[in-house]
Amino acid sequence: MAQPVLHWLLIPEVTQRKMMLKNKMISYRMKVACFLCALVFWAGYIQRAEAQAIGSKFNPYEAFAPAFYRADGDKVRTADGRPGPVYWQNGADYEIKASFDTSGLIKGKVIITYTNNSPNTLDCLWLQLDQNIAAKGSRGSFTYNAGRFQSAVEKEGGYHIEAVSLKSYGKTEPLDAVVIDTRMQVWLPQPIKGHGGKVQLEIVYSFHLPLTGSDRNGQLKTKTGVIFEVAQWYPRMCVYDNVQGWNTLPYLGQGEFYLEYGDIGYSVTLPAGFIVAGSGELVNASEVLTQPQVERLRKARGSDRTVMIRSKEDIVAENRKDDQGKQKTWKFHCGQTRDVAWAASKAFIWDAARINLPNGKRALAMSVYPEESAGGSRWSRSTQFVKGAIEFYSKYLVPYTYPTATNVAGVVYGMEYPGIVFCGFNSDGGGLWNVTSHEFGHNWFPMIVGSNERKYPWMDEGFNTFVNKLADSAFHKGEFFRAEHLAEIGPRYKNDTVESIMTIADVQRSLGAHAYSKPARGLQLLRESVLGRERFDRALRYYVRQWAFRHPQPDDFFRCMENASGETLDWFWQGWFEHNWLIDLAVSGVKADPDSTGYLVVVSCLQQLPMPFTLELTYDDKHTERMKVPVEVWQQGSNWNFHTAKKPVKVVIDPDGLLPDIDPQNNTWTEKVAGDLKF
Repeated sequence: MAQPVLHWLLIPEVTQRKMMLKNKMISYRMKVACFLCALVFWAGYIQRAEAQAIGSKFNPYEAFAPAFYRADGDKVRTADGRPGPVYWQNGADYEIKASFDTSGLIKGKVIITYTNNSPNTLDCLWLQLDQNIAAKGSRGSFTYNAGRFQSAVEKEGGYHIEAVSLKSYGKTEPLDAVVIDTRMQVWLPQPIKGHGGKVQLEIVYSFHLPLTGSDRNGQLKTKTGVIFEVAQWYPRMCVYDNVQGWNTLPYLGQGEFYLEYGDIGYSVTLPAGFIVAGSGELVNASEVLTQPQVERLRKARGSDRTVMIRSKEDIVAENRKDDQGKQKTWKFHCGQTRDVAWAASKAFIWDAARINLPNGKRALAMSVYPEESAGGSRWSRSTQFVKGAIEFYSKYLVPYTYPTATNVAGVVYGMEYPGIVFCGFNSDGGGLWNVTSHEFGHNWFPMIVGSNERKYPWMDEGFNTFVNKLADSAFHKGEFFRAEHLAEIGPRYKNDTVESIMTIADVQRSLGAHAYSKPARGLQLLRESVLGRERFDRALRYYVRQWAFRHPQPDDFFRCMENASGETLDWFWQGWFEHNWLIDLAVSGVKADPDSTGYLVVVSCLQQLPMPFTLELTYDDKHTERMKVPVEVWQQGSNWNFHTAKKPVKVVIDPDGLLPDIDPQNNTWTEKVAGDLKF
């Protein structure tokens, strides 16, 4: 408490002088103390400045910033990356009855049982009408007017929605539906209650199958008939989640899908003589197949060798039959799935073999292809490629979940659906292996781990491209494996400044780079250089198991990997995935240690992304040693000094070429070339 003025006036003069002198001394001491503090501060500043390499773009405060995650964990999505105790997602079961004729006209009726597990009531529903990309004036027709995802707008392209109705207590009530490009909004007479409320929709529709459906479905003429590949062929529910509510991004062609899980039963009625391959299991084989075909399928289920189900000779014999006007109905069922697709043709050669799964169960690998695609180095090997890919993925991650896996040769170069994929009919050898392995790898990402492909394509394409490389190494003694050294690739990233991995699919200009290769190489970096193979593999499997048949977001993956591995990786996520930060580690030189006997090896981080690294030193006594240097050495600045008692004559960063360093030339220092570094 301050002294009153009157009290000060009553103090004797001598006492006042003593107190003034004392106050001066205190003031002097305070000035000295402040000066010393300033010296300490500036010494620290100078020391930090010396730790910053000349010309370096690295900033430790930015690289190791603590606030990376956009939101804290909660009871829906936990801080450790798992679904929380109140995690929810909605469900959609489908019963589809469709007819198909050789003109490509599909007529269908689908009954959708939609379950609202969210805590919210829903006044309306949103559905996806992907075939509307082929309708005149579609957004996709303006967006992609060239290239793979070009939408072939046709005279009668897109869906014709005949009726949308609510089914309740045996009654059918017409509903108000609004079609907006590739989406349809359906308003309900009564809101669907949360926490398990259900509603049934009935939709009657038709459309003509495009010749080239943005390289995802279409028609291919062959010697013995047309191959029809049919996908995105029924109205499908949009996802309603706790992140965005209704996910209603339009389908433009390049962006793929985000779908709810459920059970799907479907039937296709079409002219006799057609073979139909579809997602899930054929449930009426005895009605649509010949007895020899049924027996051959039974044999294939127990055989590791490929068994012919329908040969070229069978096609000739069957085409002689008089089936004019006759039809058959093929019935399939696929459980716990996000989608189904199918293909049909009179031209299909058909073979199959057993898939051996780690849990002791089995599945059936199958291939259907025209005569033009047959041959020892071509589609006659397809079923073994299917078998090899799925057996590897099942062992590396979690077991395959569908009863069959069918590879279809057709006009589509490469596209995945649950239990069935479409690959180019003219693929062969390593090209056919690569596309087959990649497309079936999608049965884990995103068929099992149901990420949002339209917003985050790297969460399926990047993951899958990464595991493909491991599968290449394992299949047939590495027949199609080609080693890739990231050090050779690093300089390519110098001009990679347009977009980041986190860019949504339809905005990406370089889809191959930023959805496929760069995220795959990021995972490779984590496995080989940051976490090590064992820790990485365990963490990735943890993520897959936690989010199987659920909807993860990027943060869920990041958190899973951190918590399962025990490493804080936010510096890597933001540098490699959110930004285009580059890697450039350099040996700045070697000098005599001014503080002791020996030498200092100076290593610098010249770009924004820090990395752990291997340092190899060769000494003047010809002895060589290696050390693994952790990423934490960059927390104090862009220069790191290593003391050694012996004189180095050669220093190499990343001797095994594991880092995509943009300037590999400065990774090596030799005494003969550089001499001592002068500071």
